[in-house]
Amino acid sequence: RNLSSGGMMGEGPVRVKRGALLEVHIRNIGWVEGSIAWVQEDRFGIAFNEDIDPKIARAPAVPGEHSPRYTRPPLADHSRSGVLRKI
Repeated sequence: RNLSSGGMMGEGPVRVKRGALLEVHIRNIGWVEGSIAWVQEDRFGIAFNEDIDPKIARAPAVPGEHSPRYTRPPLADHSRSGVLRKI
């Protein structure tokens, strides 16, 4: 949430403390080091140690070897061609 070149907002049931050092994995960029700048209820701000280009992070995920499974096309099952799969 609220990604910028110098930081971002996180949200969720994560126990963080102001000043704590951390790394976050940002799509298309990789691991980024930073620290917790503020905490308010279940939201918190992360200040990056070095600026990033948020346009790169917002670009569509590129399928590849290091992409999470959910960003890649579904696996084809040619053995059951023409048969609907029950979900």
